[in-house]
Amino acid sequence: MGVQFEDGVWFQITDEEEGQTPGVIIYEIFGFEGTILPYSLTIIDTPGYGSTRGIKHDDIVIDRLHKLFKSENGVDELHAVGLVMKATDNRLSDRLMYIFDSVMSLFGNDMENNIAALITHSNGRTPKNARQALVAADVRCAKDENSQPVYFLFNNHQKEDQTNDVEYFRGADKLSERGMRGFTAFVDNISPQKLKITTEVMNERIRLTACIQNLLERIKLIEEKQTEIKQINEGLKMHEAEMKVNNEGTIHVDETYVDRERVKGGKKWLIFFEGVVTCQVCKENCHYPGCTKTWLPEFCEVMRGGRCTVCSNKCPASVHVKNKWKYVKKTRSVEKTIQQVKIDCQNKSKFENQTGLLKNLEKDIEQLSKDESNLVDEAYQHVVRLEQIALKVDSVSINVHLDFLIEKIKEKGDTMKVEKLEELKKKIGEGTKAAQRYKCF
Repeated sequence: MGVQFEDGVWFQITDEEEGQTPGVIIYEIFGFEGTILPYSLTIIDTPGYGSTRGIKHDDIVIDRLHKLFKSENGVDELHAVGLVMKATDNRLSDRLMYIFDSVMSLFGNDMENNIAALITHSNGRTPKNARQALVAADVRCAKDENSQPVYFLFNNHQKEDQTNDVEYFRGADKLSERGMRGFTAFVDNISPQKLKITTEVMNERIRLTACIQNLLERIKLIEEKQTEIKQINEGLKMHEAEMKVNNEGTIHVDETYVDRERVKGGKKWLIFFEGVVTCQVCKENCHYPGCTKTWLPEFCEVMRGGRCTVCSNKCPASVHVKNKWKYVKKTRSVEKTIQQVKIDCQNKSKFENQTGLLKNLEKDIEQLSKDESNLVDEAYQHVVRLEQIALKVDSVSINVHLDFLIEKIKEKGDTMKVEKLEELKKKIGEGTKAAQRYKCF
């Protein structure tokens, strides 16, 4: 912008003040045709990402980036993504790897050539350690003619007392100016990327997580239903003689039922409504925890083509609601007469004896098992799609689901899908493992 060393002025990215709402800060710098800066710049900053405030803070940042990329008045293309690190870093810390892993897992694979390293605290020499750390961590970014990560050097000392050793500070200023000119040339020459694939990546990750959550709830329901049927079976055997005569006798059963339970939520930061998207037909949670994208369920990420991608019947968005409660499966101990047990199954099919009654109950289990199997397949397809479009599929956000999916697909006996997921798990490198360690810590 034409600012010289002698001017003693500079722009400064502000730190978040204590108590300020965490999120994304956007800076607009307006240029003028015919001047040193002939175009305007939009700088998106994520202050405090990966800080000691914890993962929940980071989830808010990611959620706001998602909104920014999908909003009609938001950002629809990016020229560059800068990964900031120090020249003295001879290895990426678990925290920095967590940050880079999170960033790369957000973007589509078309963003790779738009990502560059911004290396601070530089003395002007080739940052061999930092460059080697990027290679060792398999950070996917733009490469130079030698297939090395593209980087730009900076050494900012504006706030320090420059009374003594002016030449040192002048040299640092020239170094940063070269870095800035190189980076702006990089931004100016590279093709900007539309964020269509990136937003699809974000949506697929949300759908995968929602799918896994729903799957866990269904597995619990199946187990409880199996217990209920076992109790009914044992009870009917005890009263088999009475059944043949007059249907008398009482059975003690742990009955499964659906209830509603309030969750934390409501209007957050005057921007969005945090709640749970549920299906009123299937009585299931379709996006939980914490759907934050919209006030209306039809615009939730788990909806596609006007229908839900998660609930059992893939119901229309119109039968879904978003509230501050979720469905929970509970059990209660009840006493049922033989006649009541029969009435419970009366609308399913006719039966003449204990065997026929249990057959009807077991059909419920079969249907639940089919639903579970279908959901496992859907979760697998989300992973496959992410592998096709994500800049980094072997990230922490996927790794947390792989062992569970492998186990469930093994139960189905689908060896090809198991091999595919195990192959993906083998690709997980030290970078992702370091990020996982930081996130768990």
